[in-house]
Amino acid sequence: MNARTQVFELSVEGRQIEEVVESIFHTLLLHRTIGKFHFKQESSYSIGTVGIVDVDCDFIDFTYVRTASDELDRKLKGHVSLFRDTLRSQDGPGSGQISLEFYQKKKTRWLFSPECIPWEVWTIKLDILTLSNESERQLLREKLGEVLAEKLMYVAEAMNRHEYVPKMPNQSELDLVFDTTIADVQPYLYRISHQTTTPPPSVSNTMRKFLKDTLAF
Repeated sequence: MNARTQVFELSVEGRQIEEVVESIFHTLLLHRTIGKFHFKQESSYSIGTVGIVDVDCDFIDFTYVRTASDELDRKLKGHVSLFRDTLRSQDGPGSGQISLEFYQKKKTRWLFSPECIPWEVWTIKLDILTLSNESERQLLREKLGEVLAEKLMYVAEAMNRHEYVPKMPNQSELDLVFDTTIADVQPYLYRISHQTTTPPPSVSNTMRKFLKDTLAF
């Protein structure tokens, strides 16, 4: 099975990295999370609810919605903070990408660990900009708010398509499909990975010129 893949590319300031990634990944997780299963029999169950909270960004003119699970939020923040720190520790403006992959496990012979099969992958590619004045920063925070609104609208449209997601499992196979380690919600199994690069100076200069040209309109 080939995993569905989507890639978003954005240019941001270093202080905006977390909010950009968290707003997109939290939106994805909101659509890919259900309440806790309460089994009556092997294949008979009820599903709990998923609360939601609004999040106002500090460095972008934008508000998004995430699950109310603080535990899921902490897990995501841990991955995103590591990505941010790695990206900002580079010598000069750099770029990087971080991916949220949903997968399911397939049982193998008893001597081997289950096979992990990805079914959906979302990747965010970021170019880090260094701006020289507050006017540029204000224009960027407004522009990013508009861009994120478009991206999250696309996410909502994509989630409403009739495409493959793992079927609801019986109790004995629950942890092959869902992350059951969180106390209050149950996301589909997922993992987050990232990588960063430091572009040559000419690439950084080109990106900065591109931003200035864009903001000039």
